[in-house]
Amino acid sequence: MAGNVNSQQIDRRWIFLLIFICVALPLIFVIGLPIETTENVRMVNDLVENTPPGSKVILSFDYDPGSKPELHPMATTMMKHCLEKNIKIIVTALWPMGVQMAEEIHEILKVEYPEMEYGVDYVNLGFKAGGMVTIQAMGKNFRTIFPTDIDGTSIDELPIMKGVKNFDNIAFVCSFSAGDPGIKQWVQITHDTFGKPVTGGVTGVSAPAILPYVNEQQQLTGLMAGLKAAAEYEYLVKKPGLATSGMDAQSIAHLLIIIFIVIGNINYWKNKKKLAKGGE
Repeated sequence: MAGNVNSQQIDRRWIFLLIFICVALPLIFVIGLPIETTENVRMVNDLVENTPPGSKVILSFDYDPGSKPELHPMATTMMKHCLEKNIKIIVTALWPMGVQMAEEIHEILKVEYPEMEYGVDYVNLGFKAGGMVTIQAMGKNFRTIFPTDIDGTSIDELPIMKGVKNFDNIAFVCSFSAGDPGIKQWVQITHDTFGKPVTGGVTGVSAPAILPYVNEQQQLTGLMAGLKAAAEYEYLVKKPGLATSGMDAQSIAHLLIIIFIVIGNINYWKNKKKLAKGGE
């Protein structure tokens, strides 16, 4: 009887293969399963939508490759959204590897937006250590902190920086943050001291510590938390990408696991019933 029960078990290699297929295919071919958007992500989207064309914004890349899977998709979508709205992008970084993260996205978007001109629509000012001190100094005069861009070009020679002295000339700041220094410092200085809107995205594990700035203190204009929020943002701007693919893969894998659980329980009760009859 035991041999009959074991013979009905599914070879685990088939299970692994099915899960691999269900995860791999959505990552290659974006399905775009329906996504329910949250208020916090809609606030981020609305902030960009309501920013006048020609405005200048700061996108701060405050993360490294370890947080890339969660933060890279939302940063990519934010840059696309700004370009679509003709909003000028000024990139900074409070983390050394943030410069590389921004440049990776820039290289990809140059293909999708061939009309994008460096120094006119986009500039990368690079990394500066100091966290809160750096942000405070930027609030007084950008040129004391970032006299040149990452290529060594004086910012006075870049059209995008014309008329930009401090935060008074910036529409909003968006920080993609994996920790400290990051979005918390941008809120405390840029919003609380200079009165400028601040938004951004964080990893899922960081979200509980940052959400009070949105929900209770209203110092943040929305917040994207983790891969799901990045997928929500892609959905709102109608540009499905890595986050949408990741959520599709996750959803299908979860569905497959549920199906396996149901099949396993059905087989269990069938086998239990057979054993009960055999014992009679």
